[in-house]
Amino acid sequence: MTDATHAWDELADLLGPIHDDVQLFARRIARSTAEGDDVFQEAVLRASRKLGGLRDRSRFKSWMYSVVVSVHRTRCRRSFWKRWVSSDERGPDPVGDDGSRWADDSASATRATAALATLEPPQREAIVLFELHGYSIDEIADIQSASVSSVKSRLVRGRDRLRVFYAGLEEPDLSPNPATAEEVCRG
Repeated sequence: MTDATHAWDELADLLGPIHDDVQLFARRIARSTAEGDDVFQEAVLRASRKLGGLRDRSRFKSWMYSVVVSVHRTRCRRSFWKRWVSSDERGPDPVGDDGSRWADDSASATRATAALATLEPPQREAIVLFELHGYSIDEIADIQSASVSSVKSRLVRGRDRLRVFYAGLEEPDLSPNPATAEEVCRG
């Protein structure tokens, strides 16, 4: 067995139990599922090259999250990615076994994705790690290579921005809807 094969096998063994969680984290901090999958794949490639530098295999989980954060930040710094807008195509709403549509779940997920997209990458990472993945502030500080006070500040500011985003959604739109007005005129 070659060294490269052994390294991939070791990475697969370490990543296996946390694969889905890390991939979901990458998707949540990115602006789309496709971009999140790209971040995850790039992080796995980077992890395969850097795995030899990880001395304590028991710290693999937080190390892998750090790699994902690093890849995400690198991609955010590139001017191309700042201009890029997700081209995720939406198909028809899936239908459940009972015939119900999952439109409400889809709309809620779309709102959450849009809300997270309003945050700066470090805030988004901190919010996702703390609120959705259940990491402690100390663990997030380690993953983000930041101080505990920085993480706390990111969480507070991120939550404030999310509150503002969701408060804006609750305000009624009093402007006339041109499509509706046109339909009324035709009717």
